[in-house]
Amino acid sequence: MQFLHPSFLWALLALAIPVLIHLFYFRRFKRVYFTNVRFLKEIKEETSNRNKLKNLLVLLTRMLALACLVLAFAQPFLPTGATVKSGVSHVSVFVDNSFSMTASQNDIPLLDLAKEKARNIIQAYNDDDRFQVLTHDFEGRHQRFLSKEDAITYIDDIGITPSVQTMENILNRQYQLLQSGATNRISYVISDFQKSMVNFQFFQDTTMEINLLPLQSSVNKNLSVDSVWFDAPVPMANQNNRLIIRLRNGSTEDAEQVELSFRKDGQDKPIGIVDVPAASTAVDTVVVKDSKTGWQHAVVAINDYPVQFDDEYHISYFVPDTLHTLLIHENVSNRYLEALLRGLPAFSLTQQQAGQLQYQTFRQYDLILLNDLSTISSGLAGELAQYLRDGGKVLLFPAMNASLQDINRFLANCNAGQLGTAMKTKREVSLINTESFLFSEVYLPSRQNLKLPVTNLSFPLSSSATISQENLLTYRDGGACLAGFRVGEGQLFVFTAPLAAEFNDLSTNAEVFVPMVYKMAISRSHQTPLAYFIGNNMVVETNKPTKTGDFVYKVTNGTDEFIPALVPAGNLVMLDLGNQIRKAGIYDILLDNPVAKAAFNYNRLESDMTMLAEAELSSVNPSNPAIRVLSSALQANITGTINEKDRGIVLWKWFVIGALLFLAMETALIRFVKS
Repeated sequence: MQFLHPSFLWALLALAIPVLIHLFYFRRFKRVYFTNVRFLKEIKEETSNRNKLKNLLVLLTRMLALACLVLAFAQPFLPTGATVKSGVSHVSVFVDNSFSMTASQNDIPLLDLAKEKARNIIQAYNDDDRFQVLTHDFEGRHQRFLSKEDAITYIDDIGITPSVQTMENILNRQYQLLQSGATNRISYVISDFQKSMVNFQFFQDTTMEINLLPLQSSVNKNLSVDSVWFDAPVPMANQNNRLIIRLRNGSTEDAEQVELSFRKDGQDKPIGIVDVPAASTAVDTVVVKDSKTGWQHAVVAINDYPVQFDDEYHISYFVPDTLHTLLIHENVSNRYLEALLRGLPAFSLTQQQAGQLQYQTFRQYDLILLNDLSTISSGLAGELAQYLRDGGKVLLFPAMNASLQDINRFLANCNAGQLGTAMKTKREVSLINTESFLFSEVYLPSRQNLKLPVTNLSFPLSSSATISQENLLTYRDGGACLAGFRVGEGQLFVFTAPLAAEFNDLSTNAEVFVPMVYKMAISRSHQTPLAYFIGNNMVVETNKPTKTGDFVYKVTNGTDEFIPALVPAGNLVMLDLGNQIRKAGIYDILLDNPVAKAAFNYNRLESDMTMLAEAELSSVNPSNPAIRVLSSALQANITGTINEKDRGIVLWKWFVIGALLFLAMETALIRFVKS
């Protein structure tokens, strides 16, 4: 047996007090004369013996009562573990308040059960211990220690949140505060422990004791709209734009006859019926044809019960009214190229001569074409490289008499291949890369008689292993006719032959030329997301405003409005929203007037309702002995479990009961035993 406060044992010296009282207590007798004292002597001896026995028993009960009282204050216990905690404890309690905690156990929401267990945990500790209450919100006010009363008040205010943190982040957050505490660092994690968020197998710190309290619900299945994306980088007006929808089934049972709908402009359009296999995904497609340009928003929805937070998926996207192209030439423009760009719907053509360029306008163009340039000046090369890094697209046609030194300097600056000496031989294109976006879904698979370009003068393109090159059109000899290179956020396309008709029949080959230029203009190496997931540290990108000076963005959904932090990034502005978005839906981004729309959805990390059982939790990180799983039986008496865990088998209550029993025995002896 050990003592939590052994210094109280000095009070056992007080046992001498009742002994001294007993020894020095002398009762004065009154002398009475009797005529015959023979019988009185016998009575006196009998009474004296009885009084001695009674007094000794009273003395014994008093001493035992006092001893039990002293031992109770010393708080004895029987240790059950390797170490026993003493002094002030610093306790962190995490309460899972994510959407999955809306499920119930015996018709009681899991969140209510978790809050009740958190209160019991805090009540099990002393008044001078310090507490942290943590939730998925990761608010700044949670990163400080509280008194017992304040901690319980915090627990009462906990509500459901759309934010989701992984177990590794939660433990690290607890450790950040507890490492500044005293010797006793204790963590409690109360959660349903969804499999998708349990990733603490690499948490190896053993200085913090970790107690896991799993809560199990009766809900073990869920169907969600997992993700949505367009097949093309830029949806165009009055075109059949394919929207891809992926549904995810998080249960072990097949989901049949799932109704999928698409809501836009106030109209709810049924898409169809989808079957989703167990623990798998299914993909469906809807054709979206927008007659209007500008920012659009829509909702893809299913009907799934009882978990419904992930049944809708909001999207926002921009439909351009015009694709702006810039044609740079030296003296004479290519009439075929000019006719193509003017004839394509939604295309706007601007022409500038190489010696009269307006560099400041480059950022407003979707595609810049360099038509048979013999040289690229250092100024133009620098502006084009910056335009590419900011997300622009450039198509280069070298001139017959091109200065390879200048052009290769520009290509090297873009980490692209180098052009060699001109080959004045006929070369035929034999392979078109239909796997690339430029030519994907352009030609029917059965098409065998497709006419491919032929050139009479071309520049061989060489590259190294350090250059990422995609061949889009390939000659019969294996050389590249058209190659693509990634430059920052943009794309550089290099055609290795001049565009002039005497050297190249591409401009008259509409089957290849038209889709090639069109899809170059709408291609994106970096696509703006259709939607964002709600969570901490959300960042939304938007185009940098053309006006100079200070500017202030605002984000609003019509009800709430706030000003985000700004982080300039080249041609874009990153809006740091922090954790200010709490509700799924469409939000307007304002700069005096609306400039963009952003869609926000609840995080799909919570969609997988697969929970880890107690036995599975125990095996997640077996190498860390500081992690302990508290079973349902231990949770039923959490106060006793904590006392036994931290102090062993606590005995002070039994000594208090013993003190009361001995005092009762003393009272009984005095009152009922006759002297």
